[in-house]
Amino acid sequence: MERYHIGVDIGGTFTDIVIFDSYTGSMDVLKIPSTPEPENAVIEALSNLRIGRDEIGIINHATTVATNALLTKSKIPKAALITNRGFRDVLEIGRQRRSEIYNLYFTRPRPLIPRKYRYTVKGRVLYDGSIYQELDYEELKRIKKRILAEKIETIAVSMLNSYVNPSQEKEIKEFFSDFKGKIFISSEVDPQYREYERTSTTVVNAILSPIVSSYLDKLSNGIISLGIRSPIYVMGSNGGLNTISFASRMPISIIESGPGAGVMASLSLAKKLGIENVITFDMGGTTAKAGAIVKGEVEISNEFEAAGKTHSGRSIKGSGYPVRYPFIDLAEVSAGGGTIARVDEGGLLKVGPESAGSFPGPAAYNRGGTEPTVTDANIVLGRINQEYLLGGGMKIYPELSWKAIEEKVAEKLSMDAVEASKGIIRIVNNAMSRAISIVSIERGRDPRDFTMFSFGGAGPLHSCDLAEEIGIREIVVPRNPGLFSAFGLLTVDISRVFVSQFFGKGIEESFISLEERAMESFKGENLGPIELRRYVDMRYMGQSYEITLEYKKEHDLYESFREEHKRLYGFYSDDPVEIVNLRLIATARVPKADMKKVEGIKTEPRIYRRNVIFLDESTETPVYIRETLPPGFEGSGPAIIEGYDSTVVVNPGWEWGVDPYLNIILRR
Repeated sequence: MERYHIGVDIGGTFTDIVIFDSYTGSMDVLKIPSTPEPENAVIEALSNLRIGRDEIGIINHATTVATNALLTKSKIPKAALITNRGFRDVLEIGRQRRSEIYNLYFTRPRPLIPRKYRYTVKGRVLYDGSIYQELDYEELKRIKKRILAEKIETIAVSMLNSYVNPSQEKEIKEFFSDFKGKIFISSEVDPQYREYERTSTTVVNAILSPIVSSYLDKLSNGIISLGIRSPIYVMGSNGGLNTISFASRMPISIIESGPGAGVMASLSLAKKLGIENVITFDMGGTTAKAGAIVKGEVEISNEFEAAGKTHSGRSIKGSGYPVRYPFIDLAEVSAGGGTIARVDEGGLLKVGPESAGSFPGPAAYNRGGTEPTVTDANIVLGRINQEYLLGGGMKIYPELSWKAIEEKVAEKLSMDAVEASKGIIRIVNNAMSRAISIVSIERGRDPRDFTMFSFGGAGPLHSCDLAEEIGIREIVVPRNPGLFSAFGLLTVDISRVFVSQFFGKGIEESFISLEERAMESFKGENLGPIELRRYVDMRYMGQSYEITLEYKKEHDLYESFREEHKRLYGFYSDDPVEIVNLRLIATARVPKADMKKVEGIKTEPRIYRRNVIFLDESTETPVYIRETLPPGFEGSGPAIIEGYDSTVVVNPGWEWGVDPYLNIILRR
């Protein structure tokens, strides 16, 4: 009996769990603090569920374990790189980008593999795939001896032009067939041209594989020990699920596992509501992210910098480790409920990027934290319940918020705590509005043509302020916004991406070869029918970047490319166009949660009043308990709507109502 679908999203502050009942369409939610060993929070929560173990049909999971490993460099395995003679330092030479040209103290990220573990071997494949120099097996024997002596755990192999002819990489892999650790060759991980990006992607994959596979093994074994035998899938960066076995051998596919789930949940809900253009706004405990859904399609990028820095929502090129794998395109800023406010040496109020995290957390949590945070500012302004969070499951100490802001901010700025809190909110709102501008205005889109979907534990607290600043006139706050990303895990299918270089001839034959490779990867996984969609990466000859378009025989690719180039960059040319890569997205269907209308519920809304300070004035404001609001209920701002997992602030001048799916729709 596959009755229950479970989504588990592990964030930096909280672990969110959604249990969807496929028989009734009802949904239960649970929010618990994240733990240092992330799998422990999941296993403990699942062990306390009051449902039959044999009734669980599917468990979908989003994790930050890959991202955290690259950010902290903790538990990084000892790894080696094997490449061509003369290319030992390709990881350090890179693209010679200076990310912060005015920062005299800027340092590039340390290579994941130290120079002493980067080995070179004679052997060369030319650009056309011909063999110029055979592999030197005597050198390989010496390399193998050193690798074994150094107790290397994982190996990355990246040879020049292997995307054209992978024979030498395959020979090296075969030579190391008795190696006890893991070995990855670039022609299997990232078969595309540009040797630096291909090498970096392969190295990141090799580094992460032992970490991710160990974590997923612990998680799956812990779940099995509870008597749960349902399949476990992991959310990928591209907005699709994958099996544990695939995620273990291709961990680059889950580096951005968590952020995309909220966008996919928004896509599912937008289709229900008949909305085509959406700006997603997700604010949690440590970061805020903005994304875009345009004409019913999620925006995808094919390359990102893992563990890189961001500035005003933009990824800083050269500050991280290039990884070529599709991911949902998001603008991200260090602005969350736990983001710390401080006064710098020059007497200026700064908010972020440091975060109090889940432990000790904001001062109001009374877990030892003394630094003022965005959450503390919202408490001082009366926007958040003054006694508890999580429906009474977590006590709040507002006096600690007042103390932290007065001592650490207000006194240094010669103002009271209320004015200091207003300043904190203004600054964090300004940072988040820049992220929204990146995915809208900077890409030639008018925000007035979009609806904002606001979620995350802290998102609905700030959405009206941001919408007013950007010009958005409609906001959707979904049911259980603080766990919306976890719900998003239950709205997607298994999805894998396959890429191959295109050499100008036989596009149909090349796609068929790519499709055979895709089908081979699904063998033995007991999944349903596989749906295949074809794409091409195109560019004007001489350009160094590509545009991805869906490939259909009946379409005029050249005309489609010109239209997309004009949309993105404001112009098109009559110059020659070339196809660089072929892409294939393979999808396998899995059971999904289907949000149903709520009918026949007549509840008496619970309302009380408290003083709330908006940015311009203080007013006694009605506070509604969200769980008591029936479909069709309406109101106007100012108002506060408190729920189990999040609080909605309705600014003056906004009208709001509850729709048949229990979403809150705000308009002005």
